[in-house]
Amino acid sequence: MSTLIIYVIVSLSLLGFLSAVVLYLIARKFRVVEDPRIDEIAAILPAANCGGCGFAGCRNFAEVIVKKGNLDNMFCPVGGNDLLRQIGPIIGVEAAEQDPMIAVVRCSGTAAHAPLKTSYDGLSSCFFMHALYSGENGCPNGCLGGGDCVIACTFGAMYMDPVSGLPVVVKDKCVACGACVKACPRKIIELRKRGKKDRRIFISCMNTEKGAVARKNCAVACIGCGKCVKECRFDAIRLENNLAYIDFLKCTLCRKCVEVCPTGSIHELNFPERRKPVAVEGKQEITVV
Repeated sequence: MSTLIIYVIVSLSLLGFLSAVVLYLIARKFRVVEDPRIDEIAAILPAANCGGCGFAGCRNFAEVIVKKGNLDNMFCPVGGNDLLRQIGPIIGVEAAEQDPMIAVVRCSGTAAHAPLKTSYDGLSSCFFMHALYSGENGCPNGCLGGGDCVIACTFGAMYMDPVSGLPVVVKDKCVACGACVKACPRKIIELRKRGKKDRRIFISCMNTEKGAVARKNCAVACIGCGKCVKECRFDAIRLENNLAYIDFLKCTLCRKCVEVCPTGSIHELNFPERRKPVAVEGKQEITVV
């Protein structure tokens, strides 16, 4: 009986030893040697894991940078250019400056501009409301006011204005991660260049209905008249599907388009007050700020 016990113990010991050897050989053959630069880059990333860079978290972002060996089309919206300048020396490249971006809400359908036609009494979710109907003001492309974008923002950079019923971007907190853009079922939020001195010009409307119908639902809707397109000398505005769009990469912020828009759907932010004509007795008319 004791011989049998010894035999079992020896057999199990040999089996365990052989299994350990096999596992060791397999581990050696299929081991992945990770570049230490990945840990170095991951350590200086903000660890927001917001997905604004387009990758599955900060660690994945670091892995892709090391694998590529350059920073082409690689940008962390949270860390910005300062972070890129830190990453550059780690992989031996010089980081090119990139224009900072910011989220822009392209809708002006406030209660004053777009009076309510129905009353919604259901789940407060833009995604849910979008699947059900056009909206309380009748615009099939406007903001629904459910606040999905605010919930998606992990940086506290958005809030719902109780007066206008529209989301507001807090420019000092927005990192342009794009979470709000993805959360909006009607795609009224867009990432645009912050612009020099924080100045931006954009069409604050997403309505693709024809002019008369669009204007019926919202007083400041784009009616697709094309006046802004004709006025722009820099080919920065295009008209598609009854809706104008200003390309921020081409726009020179001349503000000519704002002056000719008949509905006021083109917004200009953070510009100085326009000069107004002032009549002076006995002299030719002059302008002052």
